Amino acid sequence: MNITELYRELKMTKEEFLELVHELGFDIGQRAIKLDDAQAIKIIAAIKEKRKKDHKKSIFTEESQVVPEAKITTGKELQLPEKITVKNFAEKLGKRVSDVIAVLMKNGMMVTINESLEYETAAIIAEDFGYVPKLSLEEVGAEKLKKHSTLVADTIEKEEIKNLESCPPVIVIMGHVDHGKTTLLDTIRKTNVVGGEAGGITQHIGAYQVQKGDKILTFIDTPGHEAFTTMRSRGARVANLAILVVAADDGLKPQTIESINILQEAKLPFIVAINKIDKPGADVERVKKELSELNLIPEDYGGNVICVPLSAKNNKNVDGLLDTLLLVAEMEKEKIQANPKGQTVGSVIESHVDKHTGPIATILIQNGTLKIGDIMQIGNIPGRVRSMKDWNGQNVKVATPAMPVQVLGLKNAPVVGDIMQVVKDKKILKQGVKSYNSFSFLTQIKKEEDKNKTSLCLILRADKLGSLEAIVQALLGIKHKEVDIDIMQKGLGSITENDFSLAKSTKALVLGFNVGATIGAEKFAFDENIELKKFKIIYELLDFAKAQLQKLLKKNITYKKIGSLKILAVFKTETKHVVVGGKVEEGVLKKGAPLKILRQNKMVGEGVLSQLQKDKKNISEVAKGSECGLRIDDLNDAQAGDVVEAYEAEETEQTLT
Repeated sequence: MNITELYRELKMTKEEFLELVHELGFDIGQRAIKLDDAQAIKIIAAIKEKRKKDHKKSIFTEESQVVPEAKITTGKELQLPEKITVKNFAEKLGKRVSDVIAVLMKNGMMVTINESLEYETAAIIAEDFGYVPKLSLEEVGAEKLKKHSTLVADTIEKEEIKNLESCPPVIVIMGHVDHGKTTLLDTIRKTNVVGGEAGGITQHIGAYQVQKGDKILTFIDTPGHEAFTTMRSRGARVANLAILVVAADDGLKPQTIESINILQEAKLPFIVAINKIDKPGADVERVKKELSELNLIPEDYGGNVICVPLSAKNNKNVDGLLDTLLLVAEMEKEKIQANPKGQTVGSVIESHVDKHTGPIATILIQNGTLKIGDIMQIGNIPGRVRSMKDWNGQNVKVATPAMPVQVLGLKNAPVVGDIMQVVKDKKILKQGVKSYNSFSFLTQIKKEEDKNKTSLCLILRADKLGSLEAIVQALLGIKHKEVDIDIMQKGLGSITENDFSLAKSTKALVLGFNVGATIGAEKFAFDENIELKKFKIIYELLDFAKAQLQKLLKKNITYKKIGSLKILAVFKTETKHVVVGGKVEEGVLKKGAPLKILRQNKMVGEGVLSQLQKDKKNISEVAKGSECGLRIDDLNDAQAGDVVEAYEAEETEQTLT
């Protein structure tokens, strides 16, 4: 267990954590990086017990208050990925590599310039240099994509120029949801893909090839829904050109701007397809002006951004778009080359598990030629090419650069965006592969430590890895101080009996995205009365999860003052209650009301009004101007002259927003 993770889960600073564990009698060095799991659990239990003793719960703790921002240690914030090389780490710190290595050596770590550091280690060293480290998910993705693009580029760069040949341009289609990306691709391919998509929304990356004259173009269709940010970014990284689709009646939207940022970061040439020009309210000039405001100046405004007005639905000027794409591809032809006879590399653009044939990966070949029988490796997943199909579902024996193929023969479903390489070593076929399911120790620690935070436990199954990643990313992005989502297990393919068994023991909900359950699993679920929720549209799944999370939220409790009384005499003082007499100065006092005791305008205690008497008779409430006797429970200190304020609790529903 990394100490950094532990004290962050305990919501403490490093200094607070170390001071407290030493106070509790645990022997941990000031510069320790990791802890034994069993010791970590003992520390958590000890800290919880101490916190319980230190803080007596107040009646008014449920009262909603503005939660102050967490206090941040002084120092400059430093974004760090999950893994970083010593060289890159030194650059981020603005230090010499030798200085960083020296500090690591003092901490007992012998490293070289190109070795990778885990985030927890880098965070501790960053703190030593005066920084406030933060884990950056964007950095994680960027580092991976950078490594990916570098490996592919390096492979092609190593090929001799004389062996390089022109290959079909790979074109990515991007833009906001419902702006017509799939309809445009549908028109180009003259097939009805959009009709087969749930809700008309593309929910995974697909790759297709079309022919225009004697030229072939490869298209990658990326989802527009906001949950698919990562997938759109990956789509941009494997393409040579892009089409940015903007609806003429809607203009630039959040995903449009996000897509522009991705394209500019990838330095990818793109054409703006202004779609739906035949719809009421369509305004091509408005779109061009909005582009100009982002410093993307259309050609007819004196800039270099090519804009093509069209109607994908009615096939108006789509042919003109293809001609423009071929023209831009010709201008970029020196960058759109590969060696069909060289080292074979490609990118995984989709991945799923078929219940009949096993793991299937859609791979875009970027250099070399993939053949039946080739031994391949994707990340830590080995395999041998058993069969390949083109985008039409036709069996093929070879796949050349810029050709997308579905490949059968991997031991497990790979991660979308990973690189496929053909290797000669047959030994890799014997290596094991980690399951995609996850159930982390840190999750158990978090549950053990933070009992006050209620978790919605989920078990997820999806048909494709890209969709599963997007769903997980979106679910974990739902944040609230009182509730969170705990993904107990995730995986590809049909829901199994093991999934339902885990759901029973953890009281988790089982959610399937475009998948069903095995016969044995369905019987188990029926016998144990476990519900399976199936979805075909991602935002319906997310809406369901949010609704379930909403139900776990406690109601907001606010306390409204209803009256006050001045104590005139104290009749009895016991360990757990007092009996006093006084006069109601304002409002009303009610039996059972929570009370605050004020002395010289400062709160000195609190309690509950357990008994009210007037004229020696028990009553339920007393109004302004009346004198009465009252017993206050959970109070052992009262003086004549103190003011008793009575309150009434009011409950309101909380919302995730």
